[in-house]
Amino acid sequence: MYNGISISVSDDHSDEIAGNMKVRIRKKRRKLGFHKNNGFCSIIFRKIMRWWTLLIFVPAIGLLILEGSRLTTKTPDEINGSIDSRVQVAENKPVGNLNRVDPITRVVNGSRQPCLKLLPPEALENLDIPIAANTKSPVKRVVYRSEVGKSYAGDNAALFQSNTMRFNLFTGYQTLQERKQSFKVNETPTVHCGFYSDDGGFRISEEDKDFMKTCAAVVSTCTFGGGDDLYQPIGMSEASLRKVCYVAFWDEVTLSMQEAAGTTIGKDHMIGKWRIVIVRDLPFADQRLNGKIPKMLSHRLFPQARYSIWVDSKSQFRRDPLGVLEALLWRTNSVLAISEHGARSSVYDEGKAVVKKHKATPEEVDVQLTQYRLDGFPDDKRFNGKKALAEASIIVRENMPMTNLFMCLWFNEAVRFTSRDQMSFPYVLRQLNLKNINMFPVCTRRDLVNSMGHKRKAKPLAYRDLSIVNT
Repeated sequence: MYNGISISVSDDHSDEIAGNMKVRIRKKRRKLGFHKNNGFCSIIFRKIMRWWTLLIFVPAIGLLILEGSRLTTKTPDEINGSIDSRVQVAENKPVGNLNRVDPITRVVNGSRQPCLKLLPPEALENLDIPIAANTKSPVKRVVYRSEVGKSYAGDNAALFQSNTMRFNLFTGYQTLQERKQSFKVNETPTVHCGFYSDDGGFRISEEDKDFMKTCAAVVSTCTFGGGDDLYQPIGMSEASLRKVCYVAFWDEVTLSMQEAAGTTIGKDHMIGKWRIVIVRDLPFADQRLNGKIPKMLSHRLFPQARYSIWVDSKSQFRRDPLGVLEALLWRTNSVLAISEHGARSSVYDEGKAVVKKHKATPEEVDVQLTQYRLDGFPDDKRFNGKKALAEASIIVRENMPMTNLFMCLWFNEAVRFTSRDQMSFPYVLRQLNLKNINMFPVCTRRDLVNSMGHKRKAKPLAYRDLSIVNT
């Protein structure tokens, strides 16, 4: 009632007003997930945390009991046979790179091809060493300088040096004029090529010399100063085992180290497939330089061998040697096969890398490269359309007059300058203009060997320079 006037309001209208004033409250959604108050899961979790040790050890004890019961039911012969079979499997399995025979491949024109294409196994068994000599060589016969019987003051360790040169009774004393003359190719060149004097060192027994004269083809390696172990060659055919010699040159340091490690040479001078030849009275204090003798002068050590394959001691040769000769020399009509360098192409770039890696002193490298510049050697990265710089851990060659001359001059450069032979290889190659050379790619080198790396640093010889002579 308002001022005596009554006003009535209907219930419907009041409800409408109240409805318009209602506020809606949004309900919260319930989150899904694991609740700590979940009774069943909590009980299981607490049980596991309490008895986890039993859950682990009880099954383990049960397995031990089961294996023990199996062993008791076997005879001793059965147990030994099982162990022997497991050892046999373990011995045949590759360990790291050792004993791997899987082929190395590369992509060529969109398809994957093997890096080294050998003949099928049945064809390898029928391969033989060619008899006919290469008559197209401009060099017919190499005459080696020697001075047998002449004596010098001091022993064979006395070095003839000027800067980095290490000439001695083994190498002879090559002058710069004789060096220049040696690169002039003619039918009968006369050159220094090691073994200059009977007092020059690198002594091998007469029995070993007689054996080496029987080799028509040879795979050789060497370890001087105990730097590496001996890796048995694998992957060869029965024909190669009959027709190819495997010769490893050791010095007395390596012999004593291997014997101390339990490796002994048989009465037949063999360790596995390798014929071990002991070299005494090495001519150089630098063991790397001693290693150049069997590496580069195989034609002097194996006078009857028509073909030779050199393998560095850090590698395991893993292919059939006759198959390698067929693939890299005979099939390509080549007289020398060697791997391209994997990182560089220029000898001058290689010189910088050698100094940076402390493989030679800056003075040694500077003397060598300065002489090459004076000789007009260009900074070309290719020769006859191929990469000139080589990685010489594997050398496959025909021992014929032209390649023999090449190896003699290459050896002389390693003696005169640094023992890093990859620096002198392009120089000798260009100076002689050697043709019919197969510079195979790096992946082929990787297929030829399992690279194991050097095991330890080679021990240098005790004596050093006893005599310095100026030229």
